[in-house]
Amino acid sequence: MSRKPMVRPGGRSARVQEAVHTAVRELQAEVGRPELTIPLVAARAGVTPSTVYRRWGDLQELLSDVAVENLRPDTPPQDHGDLAADLRNWAEQFIEEMASPIGRAYIRDALLGAPDGDNAARCSQYAAEQIDVVLTRAAERGEDAPGVELVLDRVVAPMMYRILFRPGDPAAPGAPGAPGAPGSLTAEYARGLVQDLLDGFGAPH
Repeated sequence: MSRKPMVRPGGRSARVQEAVHTAVRELQAEVGRPELTIPLVAARAGVTPSTVYRRWGDLQELLSDVAVENLRPDTPPQDHGDLAADLRNWAEQFIEEMASPIGRAYIRDALLGAPDGDNAARCSQYAAEQIDVVLTRAAERGEDAPGVELVLDRVVAPMMYRILFRPGDPAAPGAPGAPGAPGSLTAEYARGLVQDLLDGFGAPH
C-alpha cells in the first residue's frame, strides 16, 4: 500500500522554518549545543524570539523539529536493477547513517521533542516512503515483493531497536549478521535482515 507523502510548509512559514533551522545548524557548529538559546537562534535567523516560541514552544521542540528534518532523505533509493540488491543497499545505507553519532543524536532529539509520538511517526513515514519506492520498482519489473509494513517490521524495526537500546551489543549467535561481525550495527547485519525477509517471503535474492 502506498502512503501519502509528507507535506512541507509553504510561503512565509517555510521561509521562517528554513531560516531558523539554518540558524540552529550553524550555531551548533559554532558555539555548541549547550550554548544554544531561543534568543540566540532568533537573532541569527532574523526573527523575533516570540516568533520562535509561538511556533516551537521551547528549545527542545525546536531541536526536535530540526532533527526530524535532517532525518528526511534527500534523494530516492538507488536503483540497482532488482529487489534484493535495492533492499540490501538501502538497508546498508540506513544503518550506516542512523547508527552514526550524528544519526543517534538526531534520533534522540526527534523523540525527546514529541512525547505524543508525532516525530516518531514522521521518521517512520520517511522510511516507509523510501521502501515504497523500492517495492514499486520491483513490481514494475515483474518481481514479487513484500508489503511496506512487512519490510518495516522485519528490516527497519530490528535495526532501530538495536540502535536505540543495544548499540554496543554484538549480534547474538545465529542472528543475521553475527558471523564475523564485531557488532550488530554493521552492513552485514543489515544484509542478513534483508536475506531473512526474502527467504521467508520466497522472493529471489
